[in-house]
Amino acid sequence: MELNTLRAGGKALIDPRIQSCCYWTTKQVYSRTSKTSRWRICGATPTALAKLAALIDLPLIITASIPEGPNGPLMPEIQQVAPHAVYVPRRGEVNAWDNALFVKTVRETGKKTLIIAGVWTNVCVMFPALDAKAEGYNVYVVIDASGDPSESHHRTTLARFTTGWCDSTSTNAVPANCTEPGTALTPLNSPELYCMPPKLQAVMESFNKAQEVEAAKQTNNGPKSTRSTTAGPRGAVTLIK
Repeated sequence: MELNTLRAGGKALIDPRIQSCCYWTTKQVYSRTSKTSRWRICGATPTALAKLAALIDLPLIITASIPEGPNGPLMPEIQQVAPHAVYVPRRGEVNAWDNALFVKTVRETGKKTLIIAGVWTNVCVMFPALDAKAEGYNVYVVIDASGDPSESHHRTTLARFTTGWCDSTSTNAVPANCTEPGTALTPLNSPELYCMPPKLQAVMESFNKAQEVEAAKQTNNGPKSTRSTTAGPRGAVTLIK
């Protein structure tokens, strides 16, 4: 077997054949109470994850406790970029895993890995994440696509995830983690994903500008015009070829 056909890594990463995505995010809560992630970032990161789900055909489940209540409705951007998302209504349950329809919907995907994001991390994300883990699911929590009302809440939640054996990850790591060998989504072949989080957008803009500058240099370094001078009746004539 040739060396370039051997796969040494990937066994500890997300397997795209067994994963599912779940999000329950409310824009009003983010904008009013999240102190651990700014809304400009929190709004972009769940949208990027939803785009990923649409691009590689991952099941996407979205839910909110009481959309018409003070927490506000679900982010419309998620369904705009991922129209295949399945919305599961809840009847006020704080823990989505307490909702029989939500659990049934997750189980019917046939997936064993859940990628979860939402607000608040210490309640709406942590409760179903720990319950899903207890039922044998592999759980990845996307921290920068979630938010808490304070840094102390956030640190406590991260510690609880660690003791509960839930894995923490970030938005930019998910596309690279959950694709098949040789088909990883990169900033070059999937800029629509990597340009969603603002910091990565800045990186891509810088890269594209550098590429433009290099292309301009190559153009300027192309074949040069040649000059030849001949004598005419009224003096020298320069021909440019």
